[in-house]
Amino acid sequence: MRILIAGDWHSELHEEAVYGAFRELGHEVSRFAWHAYFQPASDSMPLTRTISKLMCRVQNKYVAGPRVARLNRDFLDALDVASPALVFVYRGTHITRATLIDARRRLPGAVFLGYNNDDPFAPGHPYWLWRHFLAAVPVYDAVLAYRRHNLDDFRRAGAQRVELLRSWYVPERNHPVTLSDADAERYGCDVVFVGHYESDGRREHLEAVVQAGFALRIFGPGYDWDPAIGDSPWLAGQRPVRLVWGEDYNRALCGGKVALCFLSKLNRDTYTRRCFEIPATGTLMLSEYTDDLATLFRPGEEADYFRTPDEMVEKIAMYLGDEARRARVAAAGRRRVEMDGHDVVSRMRQVIGWANDIVAGRRNA
Repeated sequence: MRILIAGDWHSELHEEAVYGAFRELGHEVSRFAWHAYFQPASDSMPLTRTISKLMCRVQNKYVAGPRVARLNRDFLDALDVASPALVFVYRGTHITRATLIDARRRLPGAVFLGYNNDDPFAPGHPYWLWRHFLAAVPVYDAVLAYRRHNLDDFRRAGAQRVELLRSWYVPERNHPVTLSDADAERYGCDVVFVGHYESDGRREHLEAVVQAGFALRIFGPGYDWDPAIGDSPWLAGQRPVRLVWGEDYNRALCGGKVALCFLSKLNRDTYTRRCFEIPATGTLMLSEYTDDLATLFRPGEEADYFRTPDEMVEKIAMYLGDEARRARVAAAGRRRVEMDGHDVVSRMRQVIGWANDIVAGRRNA
């Protein structure tokens, strides 16, 4: 099947993983990436480059302006060239409803799927970010939701069909490793947290870890974390917090005896991508509790959960004091992600199944 994937493509974690999975399944895949549309010309004069950079940032943030218009025109041209049977739009903030209508007119036989890993209906997200995507929801053949509670949200927004597409882990990126002495010095710890900062209580939880005497490492965007923990007597020593990517991300997760998982309140998460990546590394996951997560990993057998900082500290102490139990639960968690098909290739196999079902439904209509 010919597939075109459209998305921002600013990192290797999202669209690139989908691209690789479709190719592994034997499909002919092309890409349309719009991140570069909002980069100023590198050969311009310093003042011109500064002004251009500001204008690019404004257009990208508010999803309006000549660069947005150009990327929509180029998206249509890319479809003409690729002539795909399946168009997979990843977080389609920049693709307008009018563009999708035109695209469907040009490719009447193609299946158009829209996937969103954020929650566009959550309070706190700015309206302008999601206006094009939400206006286009009824134009897609199906919208793929990251969260169960968004299924009804998308139906109310006019979606023709809605399916739950959970996030995933990538086996080539998320796997157990034995750390070298140098890596153990850099990443080894009792408790690790890798992720962004939100003012949702995670700082207080992490302070409780250090107060209890456990060795903690935090990895994530320093521009968020450093200001948030600068006045903390327990966490200020973590600065500068740094991002980790690729194998360094994997080593960071493998370096912790226990890996914490906090869930974004902005996106109203009941699970997150890290809930699959942590077990895939063979590290024990200790996460905020949700009913949803408890259906994915059996509490105390394949992962574990906490509801309060005190419960979190108690469970960290229990697992650090019982190596056999910690290894047993971590190993069971890794088996669970493998057995249940939480890898990216299995997820894209689901997507192909839905696309084929849509085509079959058209034939029978």
